[in-house]
Amino acid sequence: MADTTPPSRQRDRLDWLMQTAWTTWRLFSKNELLNHAAAVSLYFLLSAAPLIMLTLYATGFLERWAETSAPASILLAAIYDQFHLDTLRQFGVLPEKARLAASGAGLATLLLSSRGLLNALQSAFRVIFPTDSKRRFVVSWAIPLLIVPLAFLLILLGVAARGVLEFLAQPSLLGAARAEALQMASGLFTLLTVWALTFFAFRRLPLRRPPLRPTLWVSALAALSLIVLAIGFGHFYSAEKYRAVYGSLAGVVFVLIGIYFISVTFFAWAQCLYAVSKVDVAALERLFLGREGQGANRLENLAFGGSNRLLAKYGQTLPAGSVLIREGDSGELSYYLYTGRVALYKGGIDGIPLGHIEQGELFGEMAYLLGEPRTATVVAETEVVVLALPPQVLEELMRYSAPFSRRIIGSLCQRLKLMNQATEA
Repeated sequence: MADTTPPSRQRDRLDWLMQTAWTTWRLFSKNELLNHAAAVSLYFLLSAAPLIMLTLYATGFLERWAETSAPASILLAAIYDQFHLDTLRQFGVLPEKARLAASGAGLATLLLSSRGLLNALQSAFRVIFPTDSKRRFVVSWAIPLLIVPLAFLLILLGVAARGVLEFLAQPSLLGAARAEALQMASGLFTLLTVWALTFFAFRRLPLRRPPLRPTLWVSALAALSLIVLAIGFGHFYSAEKYRAVYGSLAGVVFVLIGIYFISVTFFAWAQCLYAVSKVDVAALERLFLGREGQGANRLENLAFGGSNRLLAKYGQTLPAGSVLIREGDSGELSYYLYTGRVALYKGGIDGIPLGHIEQGELFGEMAYLLGEPRTATVVAETEVVVLALPPQVLEELMRYSAPFSRRIIGSLCQRLKLMNQATEA
């Protein structure tokens, strides 16, 4: 079927995608999320070690149970296959026999490293999703002791379940058709598990929850990319190559690098989720400050070169003589003069002229910021195109862009000066 979407709508969607991608990259670099990913990788490794020890205890129990139980044999094979326990033992990451006497130290390490891991995640999310809110003291201390072990347990159960599905999907057990269907079910189960965990992290870790619908879509894309990354990492990177360089530490280095790449991807999608909600703000900032030829590179100019999407969403076209703002009215909309020219009057249209506002300037923001009625009347001298901005958009702009906030302050000071001069006259 042919695509019947109007070319303008297609262009707006393409602009939105490019602007979202650029905003994500800009914020990702600014927030130095690579360093946060390194911290998360270290704490993950410290948390994973005692959990793997606990997994070894479980395998020891299953080995004894497997002697008389076929289901235990299947589960044991799945755990060894999915967690690559033989490979970990081969590279010295795990001892040949795990002693129960070490369980106390392992549990203490698990609790401490779990807190460090969640703190590292929360630190990254405070940077990605900035807010002035804070978690309660008791909650901030209690959650890390519970949520990370619980998350690891869910991952363990998910991996074990997937391993059992793959074991049962052997053609010799079920036949080729049923085996293929079970393999697809195994892959879908993995995707849904990763999607659920990613959605929970994106939704709950930020102190200000992002919108539900973008969170669902971005977490789905993140889950898919994480699975592709894990498959690609296992395909293109070999633990044996690391062993040739790092010796007995090869297994640790291999796991650390893998978790680092996963953390970077995870944070990149989290930053994308934030950028989705800020893409209009970023485009408006670019329009208001006029960065063309002032340090903007070609990619930024390409992404933000057009204003059609903003005009379609916020734009209004008004003929000459139209009254945009009346003195004394209550109103919260602010206006950006995209084209044309407007005049300001004190005391109505027939009152004292205060001056003109030229193309590229913001007006009408004073009433909202001061919480007072309109202080002047604004009339279009020519046909004008304006962007009408709701108060929440103005607030987001001021939080997002320090240069824009300084420009607002400068405009307010200049406008108050003109009004004082008019009053004195």
